[in-house]
Amino acid sequence: MRLPLRLLVAPTLLALLGTTPAVAAPEDWRRVGTDARGGISGIAHEGAGALVVHDNKRTGQQRLSRLTYAEGPATLAPLSWAGAEPSDLEAIEAVPGAPGEYLALAARGIVYRIEVDGTTATVLDYTPLPAIGEGDDFESFALVSRDGKLAALWADRGAGTDRPATLYAAPLSFASWGQVLFGAVSQRVHRSTYPTDAGTRHISDITVTDSGRILVGSASDAGDDGPFDSAVSDAGRVTLSAAGRVRISLDAAPKVLGTFPGYKIEAVECLPGTGDALLGTDDENTGGFVRTAPYCGV
Repeated sequence: MRLPLRLLVAPTLLALLGTTPAVAAPEDWRRVGTDARGGISGIAHEGAGALVVHDNKRTGQQRLSRLTYAEGPATLAPLSWAGAEPSDLEAIEAVPGAPGEYLALAARGIVYRIEVDGTTATVLDYTPLPAIGEGDDFESFALVSRDGKLAALWADRGAGTDRPATLYAAPLSFASWGQVLFGAVSQRVHRSTYPTDAGTRHISDITVTDSGRILVGSASDAGDDGPFDSAVSDAGRVTLSAAGRVRISLDAAPKVLGTFPGYKIEAVECLPGTGDALLGTDDENTGGFVRTAPYCGV
């Protein structure tokens, strides 16, 4: 999985693109899974740790785990899933102002509202995303909270040179019976600065900093055995008005904050009270890894 040639090529390519982000050392990563069922597809902060989702598809396979990473080896503890069983979970986000509640997104665009109590996650409701486009494949979901209002961001991941990612945004609220409700949807096109090959997923996850900057993961996937490549970039900004209007603006040339040859980042989460992002990978047959990086102070 370690690719010395990529470690030489990546900085050269990025220098030509006018940016010089750091290339992460392999020893900065901590393993949490050893096979295709143990990769991390999404991360949500939870107290001193985090919840992570897995993109497993078969009945009875693990959907959700609790990650401990602050001290010593990083570990995953499986949680039980009670209710409608999703296929291919790709993202998870804590609901602001609702302790223990999360929204988890499946690749085909179904949002699951869940409540986590101890070692059990219970499905409260589920609903499709609005404005799903032809061929959309979702790997990302983020929530923004301002002045008591909520907005959601999500993206079709895109595919290679011919299909950039489409980033969607909409106000979000909850019906009295628990259903997730979306307001008017806006959308923008995003193309990864790095990686840029035929296997590129232009947005593999989204997180939003306290200042409203949109950070995205991008990843290159050549198959279950790799090779993989990925980056985290500062892509633009989201604003949410006191009236609940949401606006996204994306930069023409996203700033690459860091590159990660040999890893497929599918989870990016700003950690509250810090300037750090928690990163997770789904490296298919190689398993999953986590690490932090100082990207959320922008």
